[in-house]
Formats: sequence, C-alpha cells, structure tokens
Amino acid sequence: MLNIVIVDDDQFVSLSLKTILESSGEIHVLELGGDGAQAVALYERYQPEVLLMDIRMDGMTGLEAAAEILGKYPDARILFLTTFLDDDYIVQALRLGAKGYILKQDFECLLPSLKAVAKGQSVFGSEIVTRLPDFLGKGSHAQYDYHAKGITNKELEIIGLVAEGYSNREIAAQLYLSEGTVRNYLSAVLEKLELRDRTQLAVFYYQNR
Repeated sequence: MLNIVIVDDDQFVSLSLKTILESSGEIHVLELGGDGAQAVALYERYQPEVLLMDIRMDGMTGLEAAAEILGKYPDARILFLTTFLDDDYIVQALRLGAKGYILKQDFECLLPSLKAVAKGQSVFGSEIVTRLPDFLGKGSHAQYDYHAKGITNKELEIIGLVAEGYSNREIAAQLYLSEGTVRNYLSAVLEKLELRDRTQLAVFYYQNR
C-alpha cells in the first residue's frame, strides 16, 4: 500500500482524487491539504512516500512549498498535478528536484506515475520532455567540459539519452548494455556531477549544452 498526501486548493478535486485512488486498493491517502503551508506541515507530520500537489494555490504556492520541503528533506518525492502546461512552472519544478509533473487531464497516468515516483523514478510527460531544450535555453551556454569532471564518452552518451527521456531499459537496449550496467553508469555520473537524480541531470545537460 502506497501512502500519499494530496494537496490541492479545490476540495472537490482533492476528495475526488482520494476516492478514485483509494478505490484502486494500492493507495492510502494519509491526509488532504489545501495550500502550500499545509503541504509543508503535512509533509513534516507524515513524511509520505509521495506528496501529490497542485502548483497554483492561494497563499504559499506548490512550488514554494516544494522548495521548503526539499530544502529540509532532499529525498522527498513530490509529484505535481496541475492543469497548467506552463514553461516557467515546469522549469522551476525541474530545478527544485520535483520527481514529476503531470497534467490533470492525463488522469489515466496518475496511478502508474505515483507508483513510479515512489520507486524513485522521475515522471514527466513526453510533451514536456521533448520541450526541455526550449525550456532551459538550448544553445545559450558554452559547452560544458564533462571530461574535466571525469565523465567518459560512454557516460556522456548515457547522459544525452537520459536528457531525451529514455528509461534505463531503453538506454540498455540502444547501447547493448544490461540495465544493471546502465544503473551503475548513471550512479557514477550523478556522483561525479554532484547531482541528486536523473531529472536534475537532464536539467544540467540542457543548461550546459
């Protein structure tokens, strides 16, 4: 059973999400909140496996709440669920280290997204991934010297595929490696670049192309 907290300033939405998700038999909603301040308080109280949160809310926004939570709990798993496909919101969510950003109209992918985020995976819709270069200023920075950080050519190839939204399995198939080998490469890359996860790696890649 996956324990989550839901924060949305529309109570009808929160209650509907709770009812639908719990009916799956795989989700237990610990508590509902209505703004960013409540999100921070509820996270500190329950430390759920996933915090499912809206972005636009009165008072403290979801992004402000995420910044505060991740500042105290770097391993917090936050999944944004919003109606807004807004470039600035997506960029901020990525830079903060949120685990995912999905749209409310893509509700059918919510349950698998929650389960993926709980396992430490990052979840962003294909439309968002393909627009990352534009969001993050593709071509506006000097080329980063990865080799100075000890990044090998194979690791650089994997970084590029991660940034394009490929999963470990897809990377393994494309490069004729095992998934375990890809995971090992990825762990080494994150350590060398002092990054937390593959989402931050994708952001880093596009910011330094």
